[in-house]
Formats: sequence, structure tokens, C-alpha cells
Amino acid sequence: MVVRMNIDANQIDKLIHDTRSPLNRISMQAELIKLVLENDMPKEKAITSIDKIINECQACSSGLQNISEHIRTAIEKTSTD
Repeated sequence: MVVRMNIDANQIDKLIHDTRSPLNRISMQAELIKLVLENDMPKEKAITSIDKIINECQACSSGLQNISEHIRTAIEKTSTD
């Protein structure tokens, strides 16, 4: 079954960008944790980075939910047209 959807590409690009941003921040925080562990820096820095990673994972999950809802709405709209 092929479903043709009328989805605004700019909206999809924005949703994907909004989801990719937390992934970039997660990567940076993971690199910081690695530096902390390799250089015997205070563990508080690692804990702070881990907290940030957890928050960014939640933001990523929310972004993916937004993409899912956007696509689902587009499919439903297409099926009623």
C-alpha cells in the first residue's frame, strides 16, 4: 500500500533539526565525561554531564514524538481527502 502525503518539507526539516540538536549536545557531553575520566578531573563534572545527557535524551524523545505526530496527522489528512 502506497500512501501519498502532503507534508511540508520545511516543517519536517525543522522537526529533524530540533531532534538532531540534542544528539549533538549528548555527543559533546559524552566527550566531556571521557576527558574527565581520562584526566582524573572532579567527578562532579562527569555527573553534571550525565544529567545533561539524560535531559537531552528526553528532549530527543520528545522531538521524535513530534515527528511521529506530524506524519500521523499528514497521513490521516491524506486519507480523508
